[in-house]
Amino acid sequence: MLRESEMVAEFDYRTAFARNIGWLTAQEQERLRSSRVAIAGLGGVGGVHLLTLARLGLGAFSIADFDCFELQNFNRQAGATVSNLGRAKAQTMAEMARDINPDLDLRVFPQGVQADSVDEFLDGADIYVDGIDFFAVEARRMLFAACYDKGIPAVTAAPLGMGVSLLYFRPGGVSFEDYFRVAGVPRFEQLARFIAGLSPAMLQRSYLRVPEAVDFLNERGPSTGMACDLCAGVTGATVLKLLLGRGRVRPAPWAMQFDAYRQRLSFTWRPLGNANPLQRLLLTIIRRKLRGVPSAAA
Repeated sequence: MLRESEMVAEFDYRTAFARNIGWLTAQEQERLRSSRVAIAGLGGVGGVHLLTLARLGLGAFSIADFDCFELQNFNRQAGATVSNLGRAKAQTMAEMARDINPDLDLRVFPQGVQADSVDEFLDGADIYVDGIDFFAVEARRMLFAACYDKGIPAVTAAPLGMGVSLLYFRPGGVSFEDYFRVAGVPRFEQLARFIAGLSPAMLQRSYLRVPEAVDFLNERGPSTGMACDLCAGVTGATVLKLLLGRGRVRPAPWAMQFDAYRQRLSFTWRPLGNANPLQRLLLTIIRRKLRGVPSAAA
């Protein structure tokens, strides 16, 4: 049996990712190898983003998460296993990524991304992929604002029900704040606007069986592993297209939602974001629904 050092010595990048060739040219694979992706949040979507992009052959990552794996993560998070209970997500996912490619250039931020570290976190990033918790509104605003200022493309894929909703913020285009319009409003309203902006089509709405599981007071919501995996697939394809310049990705105020449960695909276009009349109507419905849930209205 080969020792670990011998296995690492035998690792060969071109062989490891040879099955990508065909969908990629050898030259494109080398471009991915020299690209850096920044991922904040390594839980439900962020962890599987990292592993999917590592298997695509991306050669460098900046990753951040301050949390540890807990039992309630088991239904959806790539690193959530019995052997990893209580372990730091950043360190665990870094090890899993290096098990795929030991040659990775990996920068790890185990305290998450703070105002004093956001510049270092995004340094050299070719693209930012959002993986932080739904309820972390201020951290998300900070990261997307920094990307906008630095001209870094930013992608967020939300796991909604048993589907995915994708938003791409193009440098110089509509900003996160222009689209979501969450500045200066109460937290409940921020969360309502984030839901509305992520999911203008609301394809997941019809099959929510336990509405009270959406608990804004305790900042919890239902999730599925299928949705997280779909997010990683859609994000991986989007990152590939953006880094290699292979065709159009519709930027915000466009949003794309695919729901596997309903087998439906929807593209929405919302100029002015949440100030759009259709979005304002949707927000009225969302506010009413959320306030109708006892824990959310408390």
